Amino acid sequence: MNFNDWFLDLQTRTAPNAGAGLVAFEALLKRVENPQQKYQIIHVAGTNGKGTVCTLLAHALGCGGLQTGLFVSPHLCSPTERIQLNGQSILEEDFISCVQTVLAQAQEPLNFFELITAAALVYFATKHAQYVVLETGLGGRKDPTNVCTPVLSVITSIGLDHTAILGDTLAQIACEKAGIIKPEVPVLCGPVPDEAARVIEQTVLDRHAPLTWVQAGDPFYEYACDFVNGFTTLHTADQQEWDLHLLGSKQTQNACLVYHAAKRLGVPDQVIKTAFQTVNLPGRFERIKYQNSTLILDGAHNPQAVEALLEFWQRTPYALQNPTLLCGFMKDKDFPAMLRRLAPHFARVIVTPPPSARAATQNELGDLLNAENITFVPDYRHALTQALTSSVVLCTGSFYLVGAVRAALGAESKNSPS
Repeated sequence: MNFNDWFLDLQTRTAPNAGAGLVAFEALLKRVENPQQKYQIIHVAGTNGKGTVCTLLAHALGCGGLQTGLFVSPHLCSPTERIQLNGQSILEEDFISCVQTVLAQAQEPLNFFELITAAALVYFATKHAQYVVLETGLGGRKDPTNVCTPVLSVITSIGLDHTAILGDTLAQIACEKAGIIKPEVPVLCGPVPDEAARVIEQTVLDRHAPLTWVQAGDPFYEYACDFVNGFTTLHTADQQEWDLHLLGSKQTQNACLVYHAAKRLGVPDQVIKTAFQTVNLPGRFERIKYQNSTLILDGAHNPQAVEALLEFWQRTPYALQNPTLLCGFMKDKDFPAMLRRLAPHFARVIVTPPPSARAATQNELGDLLNAENITFVPDYRHALTQALTSSVVLCTGSFYLVGAVRAALGAESKNSPS
């Protein structure tokens, strides 16, 4: 069995709502010598932006010479991307070894995310990490990552997503995200709706945790965008200029959160500045030239992310170049809202299922496909071939589709210069 088949087997191990639960998971970690206690953890939750914040913060710590682990999901092209040390993905053999270490001590069936979370925590301990940036998988309160006691908690944003599991109001979702807040541990939080803010403020009050709200403009505001090279120029109030190797309407906000987090952890300004200039984050408004086409890959996977993507898209030169939309969605997302919001902005829309058992099928998409400008293509490879007849293609809707398209372009793809 090759590595990808092995990983696929892990993914189908149990249903998402099965697993050991936090009490048993904590007991398991004790049997593998509590790896989560052997390094300092920054715990990050949020509806959108958490993957970007985690990656950029881990990069800043690494640029400062600190041995830094990063745990994120999902992956784009390889499952090894989920567990990184100093920007390098875990080796396949190390991934397998850490999973086997966990399974040898498991006394109850673990679900997929419990298993890889434990494997990541074990791996970081074996590599003597000093810091680990830990992204929650779903919510926060009941998430396996919530067994840690971090040195800093970060909530990036609150929006309606995974409502069948987390609740269908902003207050309910905020309660789940705020579950990562620990007694007396500092919290950084980005802008959230008032309904969610009240929940977070009550939680920090109950747990005596110092809270800092971080808004765009503190300390950076967006000044200009370089769409060719993929940079956002940031300015501070005193006109200092920082280059951020990311594009998107929310990236300035994410940069502000990372700046405050890194400063709290003792990272100097010059190191943070270097990290901003050199970060590499595929699948976030990533520009790829392929043959005669320019593809923009962006994993906007819920209505809030789609709204932010469209707001930014209208400001780009690509919106004026008769672009084609290539999109696909997961069936547990609000795909009707996303497709209805996206489709009117493109003369041609190609919908295709991401390569996942959770993909929204043609039957599930139903009447949404009846619009004159929408075509459904069952195989994403054929869909990509059709899309590439356009000079500009926006690929979005699911990280699984973005990753598959990115991989399909292969060695012939050429990233924009950085």
